[in-house]
Amino acid sequence: MNLDTYFPYQLASTAEAFSQKLTDIYGRDYGLSREEWRLLLLLADAKELSSLELARRTTLDKVQVSRAAQKLDDKGLITRSVLETDKRLKVYACTDSGAQLFAELFPKVENQATSILDLLDGDERANLERGLIALKKAVHQHMSEVD
Repeated sequence: MNLDTYFPYQLASTAEAFSQKLTDIYGRDYGLSREEWRLLLLLADAKELSSLELARRTTLDKVQVSRAAQKLDDKGLITRSVLETDKRLKVYACTDSGAQLFAELFPKVENQATSILDLLDGDERANLERGLIALKKAVHQHMSEVD
């Protein structure tokens, strides 16, 4: 097997390298872990999500969501409460401080991502975006066929 041509490895290692460049911004400058950033990103957008929704949308497991949420709560960036209709679930929401931090941080992370993507020419970027959409669709189709 040649890892240079093995697609799953190429995809995972490239995604990891890209993600690491973004971590340089929110991790180094703001002390957030990747998991904390993902939760903050989702909560700033959705305003409020249950623990199940967070786990589903972040690709993190329940334990990772719980640990990241605890850290964000300790920092005063989110709130956690028990869902009234299902006491087993928690509901998470951004605090004003969390929303302010996100508003300050997101443009910096977006600039970092854009600076990498701008190294691609227009056709490469369009092809990448189309390919990711197609791959996501294929994965979801495969998952529904297997279930």
